[in-house]
Amino acid sequence: MTFSRSRLALLAALLIVGLVILGFLYANTQKHQSPAPGTNASPTSQGDDEDSTDGQDTAAGTAPTVAAIPAGPLPGAAPAVKTVHSPGTVAVDLNLTAGQCKARTIDAAAGLYLPDPACTPGAVDPAVTQDNLGSTICKPGYTMTVRAPASDTDKAKALSLAQYGQTRASTTEYDHLISLQLGGTNAVSNLWPEPNRAGANGTTNPKDAIETRLNKAVCAHKVTLAAAQKAIATNWVTAEKDLGM
Repeated sequence: MTFSRSRLALLAALLIVGLVILGFLYANTQKHQSPAPGTNASPTSQGDDEDSTDGQDTAAGTAPTVAAIPAGPLPGAAPAVKTVHSPGTVAVDLNLTAGQCKARTIDAAAGLYLPDPACTPGAVDPAVTQDNLGSTICKPGYTMTVRAPASDTDKAKALSLAQYGQTRASTTEYDHLISLQLGGTNAVSNLWPEPNRAGANGTTNPKDAIETRLNKAVCAHKVTLAAAQKAIATNWVTAEKDLGM
């Protein structure tokens, strides 16, 4: 009888140890499969101009409202690209009013929107030239040296959303029309709330990849800086085609 009780006690102890181990393995598996609190389960890569309206979201599951009109030929000549030197801060070079601006829609489902040219004609930094590409936009880390901090852009974002008649959404990028990696600058005339494609999880959008490819083309001397700046300011959707790329 003593032997049987000892044997049962040993088996019970082994069973308890086994259950503890299984519980630990299960908990560890769940920890690695679940996203950390407050993070997106499907993170996206960051582009040169990623600057979302995060923290100003609409209700969960609600798409942003976009005041937009179909894109078409512009009446008269498009406003000229401005020249503004404003590293590290947003220059208020245009005074816009709420509801004054309308994004232009090419394909909403694909996220192909253009800014209002009267409100966002684009602006370049005169400190970036064809002769100093190697020490500016073609130098790794350049954009971080000129980007305006969130403390400066947060106020500009809120104003821009109102000016463009848009609701707040974490998928909307506060975008440099002429990107910093193409010599664009931090100015109201070069910044706008760019709506994203349907179902987007973050601010990464189709324009980001085009900006990067244009930067590589300029740095490889396949196109001139001025030509790339003009093309993306005029119509970023057709910029590569317009440049013969």
